[in-house]
Order: sequence, then C-alpha cells, then structure tokens
Amino acid sequence: MTVIYTYEAGRTERRTEHDVPRQRAQARAARPVRVPGSTRPSGSARPRVAPMRYRGAGVSVSRAPHRRRPITPATTVVLALVAAAITVWLGLVAEAGGVVGREAAVPSRLAVVQVQAGESLQHVARRVAPEAPVSEVVAKIRELNALDTVAVGAGQTLIAPIA
Repeated sequence: MTVIYTYEAGRTERRTEHDVPRQRAQARAARPVRVPGSTRPSGSARPRVAPMRYRGAGVSVSRAPHRRRPITPATTVVLALVAAAITVWLGLVAEAGGVVGREAAVPSRLAVVQVQAGESLQHVARRVAPEAPVSEVVAKIRELNALDTVAVGAGQTLIAPIA
C-alpha cells in the first residue's frame, strides 16, 4: 500500500492509493466560494431551507363542470342558412355598388391644354381629369386630336376632357 503525503493550503494530508480517485473526483467538483459579507457558513455549499413547493401554473381555472354539448343536425342546418344569407347579402351589396365604388366617367367638358416639358399623354390625362380612368381619358384625347400614337411634344396643344 502506497501512502501519499500532500501539502495543500497550509495543511498536510495523508492519502492512500484508494483515496486518490475519490480525491480527484472531489477536486473536479465545484468548490463553494466564500463571499465577503456572506452570512452562510463557509463549509456548506447550499443554504439549509425547505424545498420549494409548487402549486400549479398560476393560472386560475374555473371549477364549474364543463361538458360539451353535441352539435345537432338542426344546429348545422341553422348555421348553414345563416352563412348562405350573409353570402347572398354581400353579393347584392357588391352588385349594387355599395361596397365597390364606381369609377368616375370621362368628363364631357372639353378644353384646350398645352403639353408641358417632360409630360407624356398619360401625365396630361392624369392632370386634366384626375378622378377618371387614365386609359379612357387617353383614348378620348387620341380620338379628339386624331393622334396615331401616344407620343406628344412639349408645347403641343391638345383638346382634352377636363373635370
């Protein structure tokens, strides 16, 4: 049997070869650190308190009995009729124009306008009739001025519908 004497932190210890594996395991374990001003005894790793008891998740739950009511065929028919009535009502409102607003028509008043620098025919249409559909105003300007293309030059005068 081999006896090992060690000198560690001011104290001498006697160990046998059977004690060495146990001592190595203890050396690997975390040692408690003494914090100045701590009231805990230096030898204990954890404070001596009663284990904490948990009382659930902390969410209030109704204690009244909850039972599911079965969905009867009559309930299914009533719900289907309500859904059908809502669908028909939405279709009638949309058809009447209550939900989707109507686009403004091309204005009937005409005026002479001058194309400004950097403007295209679409810009002119948007400037003279901002609430009307641009494509329809462009078509009307081309028709009134007998234009083959949408190309216009700065300073060119055009007859255009105005709002």
